[in-house]
Amino acid sequence: MTEIIVADHNLNTVVERLDQHCLDDLPAVKRHSNTGAKLWGRVRSKLLRQKLDPQTVQSKNWHMDVIEMNGIKVEFSMKFSSRDLSLKRTPSKKQSGVFGVKISVVTKRERSKVPYIVRQCIEEVEKRGIEEVGIYRISGVATDIQALKAAFDTNTKDILVMLSDMDINAIAGTLKLYFRELPEPLLTDRLYPAFMEGIALSDPAAKENCMMHLLRSLPDPNLITFLTLLEHLKRVAEKEPINKMSLHNLATVFGPTLLRPSENESSKAHVTLASDIWSHDVMAQVQVLLYYLQHQPISFSELKRNTLYFSTDV
Repeated sequence: MTEIIVADHNLNTVVERLDQHCLDDLPAVKRHSNTGAKLWGRVRSKLLRQKLDPQTVQSKNWHMDVIEMNGIKVEFSMKFSSRDLSLKRTPSKKQSGVFGVKISVVTKRERSKVPYIVRQCIEEVEKRGIEEVGIYRISGVATDIQALKAAFDTNTKDILVMLSDMDINAIAGTLKLYFRELPEPLLTDRLYPAFMEGIALSDPAAKENCMMHLLRSLPDPNLITFLTLLEHLKRVAEKEPINKMSLHNLATVFGPTLLRPSENESSKAHVTLASDIWSHDVMAQVQVLLYYLQHQPISFSELKRNTLYFSTDV
């Protein structure tokens, strides 16, 4: 039995458990080498059809189903949660940890410009996962991700050994989880409305000035970490012919995590309809990250050098 959590930020659904039973004791069964991939394709197709069903989306109950193929049976259960619940940030009560702790606190404690967890996960992905099909899109095993989370939180000495031995999708999932559990998104609550306004500008020059000014307005730890992640994602996208992850795919994965409304703003508009999953805000969040991914390389020193020529009001 393999326990996996699969999160889809666009459709805001969480598949809480995937139990796979291989019927190896059936002598008459002949399996093909690609049975697993085709079977998961069937499961995914069924999930996509069901999560577009308004009645299923609004139900609070677990939905059970079974799909069989070539002697393999997949039993899965799923239920849907609102976007507010699935992306809710839960700050850590222990300032000694890493997850749920302000990025400025972590970098000051580590005496670093970019949190250690971000640097190590990026390094490992680029070392042996940059050509992995669906990297950052395919979820890792939940227990592996939780093990890595605990290791980083306790600063265990074995963290580098764990990283080298761990499935690369679990490492990618740990990086995404770190950003998702920050007390506020990496691009901050304060600047969220300005990012939404800036990406909507139609004049290219005005948009350029606004979007660069917004980056200059970020706290240094947030900005340096964002630029580090940005260049990493660009390097991942360079391998798109192999890993199938385009800039747009990566923006879709990371956009709603790095940039989203504050808890106060979210509570003003409670999500009740399935159609709201594809809200204007979510698409705008993706477009903001895509804008920076498609931009020429952005230098921290160059941004700061230009600060004197712009107002600090946003």
